[in-house]
Amino acid sequence: MAESDLSSPSLVDDLYFVLHDNVTGHPLLHPRLTGLTLAGAILAELMLAERVALDFASNPERLHATVHETTGDPLTRTVLAHIIAEPHHPVGTWLLFFARTIHADVAARMIAANLLKPPVRHLLKQQPAAPADMNTAAWPLARLNLAVQRRKPPVIGDCVLLALLAAAGSAQRILSEHDARFVTAATALLPVPVQRVVAQTKAAVGEAVISRR
Repeated sequence: MAESDLSSPSLVDDLYFVLHDNVTGHPLLHPRLTGLTLAGAILAELMLAERVALDFASNPERLHATVHETTGDPLTRTVLAHIIAEPHHPVGTWLLFFARTIHADVAARMIAANLLKPPVRHLLKQQPAAPADMNTAAWPLARLNLAVQRRKPPVIGDCVLLALLAAAGSAQRILSEHDARFVTAATALLPVPVQRVVAQTKAAVGEAVISRR
């Protein structure tokens, strides 16, 4: 049985909330880092839902689809369609590819689901898409903070969120109390393929940070 169901609340949407102010919708990270982290999340989500798998025999490690048809919402179908059509690309290539547009794609999906309000323009400046409900937006980060404070292992989806925050180098900044050992332990609870996606995300983030200097 899959650990995750694409019809259940999306860990990608939860991560979007975590990476943005729960009132204004302003991003908390640089756009490149946000894009890479969200790209890692959607690959992890598809792995947990058993839609894609990792080929450990290849070097570098490659993704391949475990289904022959696209399912889910438009964003999920688009991501799956790309992986089905081009299974020869390594994980790192997919992270860079999806990171280019995933922020806008996830925001559009969340606007359609009434989780975000459409962006509005004030004078010469456009305000970002803001959460439709502040409490809904704040809940994913609150769950993570509670797990860290109580030192209680969270559900798998929240383990992914903690692992990706660490991969983005933002756990200490975003969590109210950062415990590196707890986050490492939560990451170790993930299936090995998802751990590899997290590791590849961390590597991509590191390269993005270096290239900005």
